[in-house]
Amino acid sequence: MHSQVSLRHPLLATLFAGILSVCLAAPSLAQNPTTAADQKSDQKSAPSDDDTDIVPTDRMHRTVAENTSEAWDTITNALNDPKHPDVRTQALAALGTLVNNPRGEKLITSAMKDPDFDVRTASILAAGQTKDRNLTTPIRQMLDDTEPQVAFTAATTLWKMNDHSGEDILVAVVNGDRKANATLKDSTRHTISKDLHSPSTLARIAALQGASLLLGPFGFGVGAYEYMHKNGVDTSRVTAVEQISEEKTIPIRSTLIDALNDKDPAVRAAAAKALGTTYRDKEVSYALLPVFDDSKKPVRLTAAAAYINATSPPHTHKQAERIPAGRS
Repeated sequence: MHSQVSLRHPLLATLFAGILSVCLAAPSLAQNPTTAADQKSDQKSAPSDDDTDIVPTDRMHRTVAENTSEAWDTITNALNDPKHPDVRTQALAALGTLVNNPRGEKLITSAMKDPDFDVRTASILAAGQTKDRNLTTPIRQMLDDTEPQVAFTAATTLWKMNDHSGEDILVAVVNGDRKANATLKDSTRHTISKDLHSPSTLARIAALQGASLLLGPFGFGVGAYEYMHKNGVDTSRVTAVEQISEEKTIPIRSTLIDALNDKDPAVRAAAAKALGTTYRDKEVSYALLPVFDDSKKPVRLTAAAAYINATSPPHTHKQAERIPAGRS
């Protein structure tokens, strides 16, 4: 019997990365039997969100409350889109940029019950990005999701929040297709653990990791990559926006405001996000209003969330409580 790997071992990061690398080197999913559910994500494509019929609205003469109401409507309408899971995912990406926002918490938690497993995955990623400790309990409940991708995402997200409730799931992935032993008590195991010893399931998780489990304005994984490729996104410029936004200076703020009119939708979205999370002044809130009419839905959603951040009272981030493995 193989001894079980403990994720608290100092070599956790190296070992875990190694297992994922091995999985990525395995035959592609096309060479492995898959179910219709397995292929669902690959078959989905983003709906057309290039709206050319938007009529610009004069929001400068409206109250902050009126503009904030519109911002919330923009996000909630997208989150409730019944036909396009990608749009719901993009709405969750916007919600993930909000800072300790009770209304955002409720919307993210509600999305964890979405019938689409990619949307449920996005809801967990959004919860993790908020760094909101109030969302750890809903994430723990997702450890027993019937879809391995969702349970794995919940486990990794919790781990980053210093909550080890999903350790058995991560151990199952590290062990790969080896037979699990009984080192952990049955009461600490989650129902999905046994499914994570399947080579095809491991390959799916590895492919998802390879496509990145980072939730951005265009979603996550392969779908987000295809969207960015189709729209000519320059990721190096997005990275530059994220890096310079760490410097809270007037020249940088001016540069970010100018970037709201960039031809690259990813740069516009990154600039809006940076302005909303870094600056809270009238000039920034005014600069974000025209972006409500952007031709790209992900940019509009990001600008809506940025406006909510920019016009809300500042909050103090709280460190999530560290939860030992087995507690849920």
